[in-house]
Amino acid sequence: MKIMRLGHSGSEQPAVLVPSVDGVGQYFSLLPLTDDVDGGFLAAGGLDKVRKALEAGELPVLEGADALRVGPPVARPGSVVGIGMNYAAHAAESGAEPPTIPVVFLKPSNTVTGPFDPAPLPPRSAKYDWEVELGIVIGREAGYLGSLEEAAACIAGYVTANDLSEREYQLPGAAGQWTKGKSLPGSTPLGPWLVPAEDIDGGNLPLGSWVNGAPRQDSSTSELIFDAPTLVHHCSQYMRLEPGDVILTGTPEGVALSGRFPYLQPGDVVEVEVEGLGRQRQELFRAPAAATA
Repeated sequence: MKIMRLGHSGSEQPAVLVPSVDGVGQYFSLLPLTDDVDGGFLAAGGLDKVRKALEAGELPVLEGADALRVGPPVARPGSVVGIGMNYAAHAAESGAEPPTIPVVFLKPSNTVTGPFDPAPLPPRSAKYDWEVELGIVIGREAGYLGSLEEAAACIAGYVTANDLSEREYQLPGAAGQWTKGKSLPGSTPLGPWLVPAEDIDGGNLPLGSWVNGAPRQDSSTSELIFDAPTLVHHCSQYMRLEPGDVILTGTPEGVALSGRFPYLQPGDVVEVEVEGLGRQRQELFRAPAAATA
């Protein structure tokens, strides 16, 4: 069961893609159940309602779904929480020791975009980088959780994510700060779909990235230093996680920051994939600077 949001940006409609034996799959509208895939829907047991409605044959076929834009599979989150250096090899290529506690930062929710939307390079960016990541979607409120079991129960599902990052803005140098390097427009593509946690093993998923068809990252979520329940539990000690929030669990080695690959340029095509959660594709373009009066 793959939960999606299809249509023009800002007016996406909720849908579910059900795989078929021939590999094509069929799209069904979720409008009989909800206006959108958001925190309220998830908190009210929306994923279970979808499953039951499918079993009962109560959802209408969504005709022409293949021709619609694919939006992020969850409506604009209240919070997007990033986790840094959560793979030992990536920490090493960044010149850091593996962390002993999660490195946590926040991204503005207005950075979230669809998985195939063109990606803007900032007007003066010279060090724009890719980061394939497993994304956790929160399904119920999480605050001061007492156990990993409670944390796991707060995970609605998982998504593919690309945490596009401007390294010169992020890292030490000319006023480098993580918030500056992680907050750029269109820098958090999510999707193409949300898979319920009960349908997939989030702790053992191959993930990778490609730039212009050439492989860059190749790893597995089994290599995470801190797994999904640990991250949810840890974050809940410092912030209230709400349904629909997204946690980006960190990226493996193979980014441009390593010095082994060039940074992204206009016209480059980035693809990222988490097995079972779908593949993204973004074509980079240079965003124009604001016109002066």
